[in-house]
Amino acid sequence: MRLSAIAPICVGLALASAANGLMAEEVRYNQVSLRAEVQQAVSHDTLQVRLYAEDQDKDAGKLAGRITDRLNKALETARQTTGVSVSSGNRSSQPVYDEKREKIVAWRERGDILLESTDFASLSTLTGKLMGELNLGDMQFSLSPENRRSTEDELIREAIEAFKARADIATRSLGGTDYKIVNLNLNSQFMQPPMYRGAKMAMMADAESASPSVEGGQADVTVSADGVIEVNRP
Repeated sequence: MRLSAIAPICVGLALASAANGLMAEEVRYNQVSLRAEVQQAVSHDTLQVRLYAEDQDKDAGKLAGRITDRLNKALETARQTTGVSVSSGNRSSQPVYDEKREKIVAWRERGDILLESTDFASLSTLTGKLMGELNLGDMQFSLSPENRRSTEDELIREAIEAFKARADIATRSLGGTDYKIVNLNLNSQFMQPPMYRGAKMAMMADAESASPSVEGGQADVTVSADGVIEVNRP
């Protein structure tokens, strides 16, 4: 009898606990999803050029020596140019087979150097000098990390203000008095410009100086604000 008397009390406590849990979950109304986006075109301030030495020989050792000499000579020349960052790039070697692909008849090797600068004119002139010994692989414009970060910081402020303006419009249109932000997500996007490769760059080269004619162009930096607001109505 004691056990049966206790059982209803336990059930009652369980029901009360469940009811309190449901009450604790606040039901939200008048929520609106909004999106605001701002964009700014920013001039590129960094240029990277990839140059390479490539050759073929039956003697792999002699081939490696020639490639190394050409790269070292180019690196020495490049390091004499102020304001240009110089570094070695990829280097690869692969066998060349006969027509039946049964026998190795030679070796082909390639080595890259990378040049980077914010001084487009100096880098273009240097590239022209080095094209006597090396081939032009590709050219890439970009924003420096500092410039991109400062642009994104400014656009974040603008995106938030644009989001608040749309939140005010939505609140008034729904007959609300004010609103609160339930959540807000900020995302940035940087549209990287196309990479110019050797064939196209050769066409862009100046006939007299052999220096590529460069135009940095612009990049589009976009920041979006996506979120949900809850409108308070009287």
